Amino acid sequence: MGKRLTLIIFSMIFVSLNSTSAQNNNVFNNPILAGFYPDPSICRVGSDYYLVNSTFSYFPGIPVFHSKYLVSWKQIGNVMDRLEQLDLNGRGVSEGIFAPAIRYNNGVYYVTCTFVGGGGNFVVTSKNPEGPWSDPAWIPQVNGIDPSMFFDDNGKAYIIYNSIPPDNKSLYNGHRTIRMYEFDIEALKVTGKEYILVNGGTDISKKPVWIEGPHIFEKDGYYYLIAAEGGTAENHSEVVFRSKEVTGPYVPYEKNPILTQRNLDPARKFPITCTGHADFVQTENGDWWAVFLGCRPYEPCDKGYYNTGRETFLAPVQWIDGWPVIDPNHEEVQYQYPVPIQSSAESMDIPLNGNFILKDDFDREKLNYNWVFLRSPHQKWYSLTEREGCLALQLRPETCSEKVYPSFLGHRQQHAQGYAAVALEFVPKAENEKAGILVFQNENHFYLLCQSLEGGELAVELYKSTDGDNSQMRLLASEKLADVPDDKDLFLKIEAHGNTYSFLYAVNWDKWEMFKEDVDATFLSTKKAGGFVGCMYALYATSLGKPTENTAYFDWFEYSGDDEVYK
Repeated sequence: MGKRLTLIIFSMIFVSLNSTSAQNNNVFNNPILAGFYPDPSICRVGSDYYLVNSTFSYFPGIPVFHSKYLVSWKQIGNVMDRLEQLDLNGRGVSEGIFAPAIRYNNGVYYVTCTFVGGGGNFVVTSKNPEGPWSDPAWIPQVNGIDPSMFFDDNGKAYIIYNSIPPDNKSLYNGHRTIRMYEFDIEALKVTGKEYILVNGGTDISKKPVWIEGPHIFEKDGYYYLIAAEGGTAENHSEVVFRSKEVTGPYVPYEKNPILTQRNLDPARKFPITCTGHADFVQTENGDWWAVFLGCRPYEPCDKGYYNTGRETFLAPVQWIDGWPVIDPNHEEVQYQYPVPIQSSAESMDIPLNGNFILKDDFDREKLNYNWVFLRSPHQKWYSLTEREGCLALQLRPETCSEKVYPSFLGHRQQHAQGYAAVALEFVPKAENEKAGILVFQNENHFYLLCQSLEGGELAVELYKSTDGDNSQMRLLASEKLADVPDDKDLFLKIEAHGNTYSFLYAVNWDKWEMFKEDVDATFLSTKKAGGFVGCMYALYATSLGKPTENTAYFDWFEYSGDDEVYK
């Protein structure tokens, strides 16, 4: 009955209601990719723009987005979507895929990236940004992270990256260099000698830290090198150098940084923090724009708590006395800017920014691009065809507390205010069998709202992970259910209210019961949980280490996000 009722009420997949994600003709909303979409890199091919992001230990790796207008994006594929390309088993959530860079040259797309905890630095290629992409060509000579390619007008290619200090002798904690090799694009190998382009950062006497995320481009006879500096937290920034020769010497801009928010009042209204790790693109009409990562803390903002991770923002670049500066007209990164390219509003199947509601009824032949796995699945444990209009998840012994590939399908938390809800049909056969919805930051920081058995009776349960002990969960609340027929859905909902979550359930979809409210959301914040990712709402099914042949069925998933800044 629950499934039939659901289909009557919700008949469309991914409906965007009252959404500000469709841009008007005059302004666009930041971030352009809301939620965990860090380390953006961008390139233009004719009138088409392509953007990629880090995915760490989520699979598929490296989403590829396309836009005609820089502000409304559609995911068209993933770079690393095969097990033979990317096996993340055994990797921590914040290991894996770091800082991809996308470039185009003579009919070929190149993505360079680092597999932290795996094979190191690699390049993959494709003639179509949608894929398929090649298997990785590993570049062992590149000792560091964040590789990026540069194609010079003379036909030469180079690879630039973050690396160790000269002679591997650190003058201080966080001392790094930017280095470069010439690159053979036919053999996909470095050639010649290694160059040190930047030692330490903009002024080594001030002990600048973590120079990384480098990109080179050429304009008006100069080679410009942009890079992040200051680490990925509130001191993050973007800096620029230039040289007459691609191999240097590179001179820093005397007014660096060209982007940062670190000197602003942390208690300001609607802050955007941690800005940096930028990439530049020039439009067909000659304007320059920057994509970069930033974070949106929730109240109290001066605590620096955010659960949505590092997101992708867009801002204009102005050239001042031969130097590029990101939005020099505003000290604060703006939530809205004039659109780069005039266009009619575009409808989005899967909204990626603004305020919206989306719904998945699981009646397509394959999963939508918003869904990701926790690590690379070595076997298929889900089905969209076992039961029509339904997602079937096999319960498996693996858990989200382990560095394995559990029965876990995640959708990014994209707003500090909003909810995720599911309709679940599940008949647990033992108390170790649990299925429901997670809000998940990493192996030691998550909440699980699930259906299970308690004393032989159906129950709703809420668990909290035990920080520092990934073998245990702590029961926060439980409630036995009245008899629920096997063919009737149980509805579960997690509401985000900035620094708290509320957990609800319903036996009848329109009669939600508050299960537990005012649960600490800062436990899942990057500030407390650490790492480089954001929270996921995940459909989840586990038998907690014991074998089973049981299956949970999810009839639909709904996500809603509503940030005050857009009202």
